Amino acid sequence: QVQLVESGGGLVHLGGSLSLSCEISGLTSDDYVICWFRQATGKEREGVSCWSEKRDITYNEYSVEGRAAISRDGAKNTVSLRMTNMQPEDTAVYYCAVGMHVLLNQATLWSPGLMNYWGSGTLVTVSS
Repeated sequence: QVQLVESGGGLVHLGGSLSLSCEISGLTSDDYVICWFRQATGKEREGVSCWSEKRDITYNEYSVEGRAAISRDGAKNTVSLRMTNMQPEDTAVYYCAVGMHVLLNQATLWSPGLMNYWGSGTLVTVSS
């Protein structure tokens, strides 16, 4: 049973930085991608950043390119998302997700339906 647990959400100051963690358990294959998605109130879920374990490549959504970075701490079995220069439009519930046997490319960020497992999400609010 794959389980994902996010942590690190909360209030972030305008222009500040965000650090989220996702603890992953139960994965038995190395053929998967790990993604961070987010969903603002009244909007569709959108991808922020994805990483492929097998190919060791990363894709970021164009709107956060240069501000977002996904990283994996293998020893601790966690995946982190770090974002800088946070803006009001970054306010959303952030989700960690795993997609099995997904060939990662830019389109993966627009395809939440490819993900097999989801965390419950953590709310991030950007405030001045």
